[in-house]
Amino acid sequence: MASLLVFDLDGTLVDSSRDIAAATNAAVRRLAPGTPEIPLPEILSFVGEGARLLVERSLRHVGLDLSPDEALSVYLECYRERLLDTTCLYPGVADALDALAGATLTVLTNKPGDLSRAILEGLGVAGRFARVVGGGDGPSRKPDPAGLLQLMADFGATPAGTWMVGDSATDVGAARAAGVRVAGVTWGFHPRELRAAGPDLLIDDPRELAGLAAG
Repeated sequence: MASLLVFDLDGTLVDSSRDIAAATNAAVRRLAPGTPEIPLPEILSFVGEGARLLVERSLRHVGLDLSPDEALSVYLECYRERLLDTTCLYPGVADALDALAGATLTVLTNKPGDLSRAILEGLGVAGRFARVVGGGDGPSRKPDPAGLLQLMADFGATPAGTWMVGDSATDVGAARAAGVRVAGVTWGFHPRELRAAGPDLLIDDPRELAGLAAG
């Protein structure tokens, strides 16, 4: 029986794609008015390894020679202004979380932790998770396994009793490095890269998540 399920956030539990894109383009416009809008697919290709890298890749895409660290604060301000404008749980996720009530559910994401917790609170599901760990809450980000290993230690979970659930190669890399199984959800931001990374299980429908507690 799996006792600990560790979920990624963006592209796994929630579809935050349009709010992330809107915030990115708003930040770029604030930094350099008149800059052409970055298309949604391009922005999503930049997502998954933390807000700083998203900003750095976006600046490079539009050819702006600006400090990513300075631009990051602008992006975070723009994102906080529209954090839940369109962001929602993927259809079926709430029911899947209910079906997993017997397991310990946590979130491990590279999104800043305060924003991650605010999103889950705003969507009414924060109480489903024993802990939400975001980028900046610890010394490293996925695919470094430190956050995953810490969750396992804190909740007394073994590698055999733990699943990492995510939508990207970054999640697969963290799971492999921690020695745990990984389920890849195909409805997320990075389906092609996910498949190439070779998760232990591919999940096409959130209703299938309930089966992880038995495996």
